Amino acid sequence: MTEMFVNEKKRMKKGEKPMKRKNRKWVLLLIVGLMIAVTGCGGTSGTPASGGNQTTSGGGSSGGSSTGSGSGSSSGSGDDNGEIKVGILHSLSGTMAISEVSVHDAELMAIEEINAAGGVLGKKLVPIIEDGASEPAVFAEKARKLIQQDGVATVFGGWTSASRKAMLPVFEELNGLLWYPVQYEGLEASPNIFYTGATTNQQIVPSVTWLLENRGTKFFLLGSDYVFPRTANMIIKAQLAAEGGEVAGEEYTALGHTDYSTVISKIIAADPDVIYNTLNGDSNVAFFKQLKDAGITADDITVLSVSVAEEEIRGIGADVLEGHLAAWNYYQTTDTPENKTFVANYKAKYGENRVTADPIEAGYIAVYLWAAAVEKAGTTDVDAVREAAKGLEFVGPGGKVTIDGDNQHIYKTVRIGQVQSDGQFLELWNSGEPVKPDPYLETYEWAAGLSAGS
Repeated sequence: MTEMFVNEKKRMKKGEKPMKRKNRKWVLLLIVGLMIAVTGCGGTSGTPASGGNQTTSGGGSSGGSSTGSGSGSSSGSGDDNGEIKVGILHSLSGTMAISEVSVHDAELMAIEEINAAGGVLGKKLVPIIEDGASEPAVFAEKARKLIQQDGVATVFGGWTSASRKAMLPVFEELNGLLWYPVQYEGLEASPNIFYTGATTNQQIVPSVTWLLENRGTKFFLLGSDYVFPRTANMIIKAQLAAEGGEVAGEEYTALGHTDYSTVISKIIAADPDVIYNTLNGDSNVAFFKQLKDAGITADDITVLSVSVAEEEIRGIGADVLEGHLAAWNYYQTTDTPENKTFVANYKAKYGENRVTADPIEAGYIAVYLWAAAVEKAGTTDVDAVREAAKGLEFVGPGGKVTIDGDNQHIYKTVRIGQVQSDGQFLELWNSGEPVKPDPYLETYEWAAGLSAGS
């Protein structure tokens, strides 16, 4: 449309006759029609209908996604006509859907509760939902779309470290804000990410110490082949060397891998006291079922997992996992008044057969922590929210958490639990109080230099 007006001015500058009045009339009518059409189609782009949620298809490109505005760009406020848009970005399809769908559900429940209580800054939260499709590149693409095209105030999402690593440069480039709800390998702290899952000293390190004291010293390390398991096992090997343990074997399989016969044969040959399991997604279903089929139970070899919680037990089967262990910061059985309410509300909303779990709780409290930071800041501006979040406390289902202003992780209580026949955990040990996050393991002499090798 602008080009038509420019061409008309050029014609007049050159001394040519202007466009005939009749033709100009039709051009103007065409322009007005196009403007009406554009306004009608684009006025609510990216915003779900009232009471609903927008879900896009899985791995494909989002139509009309912006391609980036360069370093120094900032995210939108998400504030539009009395509503605040927020992004929800999890794998709703692919190998990680077994774990991430329930986190997405918990975040939506938190949004619904906050809206029922009056919203944030008196405004309704409107979730814009995208599917990361278990592919890191898709997570990065959808993150950019949520920030640039939808203009969300913040994003809640991710599970695998590969997805987080893919999104991190997008959030840093565009000054967006990601709330990441899953335990991970540490050795990271970004000003554009708040980490509400455990870092290494709040899960892996204490669980290794507990296993050495209670289950044996010979470890077999099994993980999915990406950044989290490989970095976690690098840390575990350094800790074992310092604390008197040994590595009996180390194996990695691709995400989605389902044939563990060869790996199980290696485990049997290595005869470890402990299998330290960092498999993710539906590979855990195949591994544990095939381990049981091979005649190996928890009485024979202890398996401790850091990515198998109540939701995964539902998919694998309590009869298969009974007796095995997991290290987390929260269980559905965690005994707090807030958790009783949380579990009851979650089941009332999604069904009595549904369960809560650590990443579900971490996703839920992330929404409340962001909302509290926005209320404290009086704005959704990313820089103001980041500053307001420092030292913020919240009593969640798993107990009190505090945002560490130095690294944007949260203080969390460490727990080790044993799978029971009903699919729930019996807590065997806990840290007694929330543990200060130490993502770079600066308080451990044996970890010196590990960040350089990650």
